[in-house]
Amino acid sequence: MKEISIRLIQPNDNTIIAEIVRSAVLEFNASKEGTIFSDPTLDKMFENYQSDNSVYYVAEWKGEVVGGAGIKQLNGSESPICELQRMFLTSKARGLGIGKALMEKSLAFAKEAGFEGCYLETLPQMKQAVFLYKKYGFLPISQAMGNTGHYSCNSYMYKDFY
Repeated sequence: MKEISIRLIQPNDNTIIAEIVRSAVLEFNASKEGTIFSDPTLDKMFENYQSDNSVYYVAEWKGEVVGGAGIKQLNGSESPICELQRMFLTSKARGLGIGKALMEKSLAFAKEAGFEGCYLETLPQMKQAVFLYKKYGFLPISQAMGNTGHYSCNSYMYKDFY
């Protein structure tokens, strides 16, 4: 675990994080439209997470950026519900405990920020991610929450903190 570090996103991380996310979308044969792939905020990740009660963590393995995860108020919801956003890892970084470290750090932030629950959107073919989400108490729900703009994501999950 010493080779893994989790830190806050910096402006110079924007390009590499966007590349990791887009590569993963393509790897899993997901649609480019209606997913994070075409989301205009993807290329400005640092700037997108500078608001109150939001954070984006970057994971490094052996000194190389290999992924990240963010927490932000769920767009379109007035309830204190956050969204776990843009949690992606490079293929070589999966299965090393990096996703677990990102998840724990992200959920700890969400609870400290006072959110009552956490929502996420994913795709069924991202089986390792879905397994991790379930392991951390996320349960499938039947419909989308909020207004994420990611109409091609068709698996929704929610975790209640209380």
